[in-house]
Amino acid sequence: MTKTILRALKGEVLPTPPIWMMRQAGRYLPEYRETRAKAGDFLKLCYNPELAAEVTLQPIRRYGFDAAILFADILLLPQALGPKLWFETGEGPRMETTDTPGQVANLRPVEAIHDTLAPVYETVRILARALPAETTLIGFAGAPWTVATYMVAGKGSKDQAAAHRLKDQDRATFQALIDRITLATVEYLSAQIIAGAEVVKLFDSWAGSLKGQDFRDFAEAPAAQIISALKARHPGVPIIAFPREAGQGYIGFAHRTGADCVAIDNSVSPEWAAANVQIDGCVQGNLAPEHMVT
Repeated sequence: MTKTILRALKGEVLPTPPIWMMRQAGRYLPEYRETRAKAGDFLKLCYNPELAAEVTLQPIRRYGFDAAILFADILLLPQALGPKLWFETGEGPRMETTDTPGQVANLRPVEAIHDTLAPVYETVRILARALPAETTLIGFAGAPWTVATYMVAGKGSKDQAAAHRLKDQDRATFQALIDRITLATVEYLSAQIIAGAEVVKLFDSWAGSLKGQDFRDFAEAPAAQIISALKARHPGVPIIAFPREAGQGYIGFAHRTGADCVAIDNSVSPEWAAANVQIDGCVQGNLAPEHMVT
């Protein structure tokens, strides 16, 4: 095995840690801005396999990162479940809300997502053929809690208040939504692996707003279910999970979810992570974003 990221994810200690970055493809690159303009809008870029593959490849050509991460958006999956999705200029994503028992029940069946997401899988296939032999291809999805916060509110928020309110006032409906997203995420990531993704990652950007039992129910439990299902279908494919700002919760998350690697943010020290999280697998991340700006 020669790909450094795959070696690291298997627990091998390397003289130089492999590197890739979240959002390594994006607006800071002039070639990205040119391709984005050619696509017309963000969603058209995500659903155009040739252009999405091109922007995924751009930072690899420029910087030679050890991995390419699929260019897509975490909200493509909930869109495939039925709610309309659009992007407001200067304001970000907007989508039809899903916050009642009827709306949850009326989401599309999990097996129906693949028609909408077929262009994403084609992007993965293009990348699997086009990437340098030494570069690992990472697929990804948003974790159920984070995806649910957007579906319930119809947009992003700093405090995830709408999702917390539904969780606290109608836990059965919220659990049903989490369950649907969880099953859909298994299908989505499995299809990415079949198309050629060598590693997959779960991004739980808002995990830090969950505390105590809520963290175990809506961050840990869905992640464990997704990871277990993927490992049964695709043994040997490493899975990274990122419960952002989990704090002390990183310990239980690493121990109970079965993730091969837990990504951490810079709110915890690498020494603490090595002593408490790395015992259950490898650790990734911890770079402060402000230190990456020059």
